[in-house]
Amino acid sequence: MKTANWIAGAAVALGAAALANHLVAQRNEARHPPRGRFLTVDGVRLHFIERGASHGGPTLVLLHGNGAMAEDFALSGILDELGQTHHVIAFDRPGFGYSDRPRAHIWTAANQARLLRRALRRMGIQRAVLAGHSWGTLVALEMALQRPDQVAALVLMSGYFTPTLRMDVPAFSGPAIPVLGDIMRYTISPLIAWAITPLLFRRIFAPGPVPSHFAEGFPTGLSLRPSQIRASAADTALMIPAAMATRNRHGEVQMPVLILAGAEDRIADVGRQSARLHRDIPGSELRLVPGAGHMIHHAAPEAVVQAIRDTADRARDCAAESAAA
Repeated sequence: MKTANWIAGAAVALGAAALANHLVAQRNEARHPPRGRFLTVDGVRLHFIERGASHGGPTLVLLHGNGAMAEDFALSGILDELGQTHHVIAFDRPGFGYSDRPRAHIWTAANQARLLRRALRRMGIQRAVLAGHSWGTLVALEMALQRPDQVAALVLMSGYFTPTLRMDVPAFSGPAIPVLGDIMRYTISPLIAWAITPLLFRRIFAPGPVPSHFAEGFPTGLSLRPSQIRASAADTALMIPAAMATRNRHGEVQMPVLILAGAEDRIADVGRQSARLHRDIPGSELRLVPGAGHMIHHAAPEAVVQAIRDTADRARDCAAESAAA
């Protein structure tokens, strides 16, 4: 009888937690409604934010990192700044922000790349400059390797490219496990995430402080919804396999590539990741920003904007040379 009572009590507690998390998620969505537009591709509803118009140069596509969303680029200021000179699209990758992540697929970097390539084609964009941050660099690389004719150039910021042992993989992958992970993400995972998020923010911005515009403006509640917790956990679990999938193909990348990183990045080791990729891709350019950490687009937005514009100019010049040849 005691065991039955304990089980019944636990079930009630979990049910109450699930209901509370569902209501909190709804409230956060009401507070932070989608700021962009939607496009359905292969049955997947994608949300994206768009700025600017074509000024003769290539469209710029921004791909965010794990746990973030397109809103992160808007908050940093680089979306609006780039929109002054270019047509810019920032996608919510599958499962993040307001984009769907159907469970019928395993959303590897390669599968995300295929989906986003098809989305760009649906939007009438034949070639684009891709700028990925953190996990988004894995998707950008896959897009370039899958269809190099659709990618004019790459800007890879604070990326993870070489498989390494990482303690965050087993620590944060739990909510992606079928059944058990579903129970976690609807009950205890949001509570744990709310507790540790300030620590995570300090770590990704180290050695600098968390900037006030991020602390006050980032929609943390959206990132801690059960649906996005699952997407973040799945991306964490898929990170090392994604790096392994492209590790021996870096030399195949032929388009202009600019690799950008904070010299003090404590999330993605600069020497093992960005500097090594620079050696692997002939003709690539490596820029390190002194004093900046992983969130380089917040710590040094001017450097990021300049890097993306320089790369877009280089892509335009390469296209002109090819046309004249």
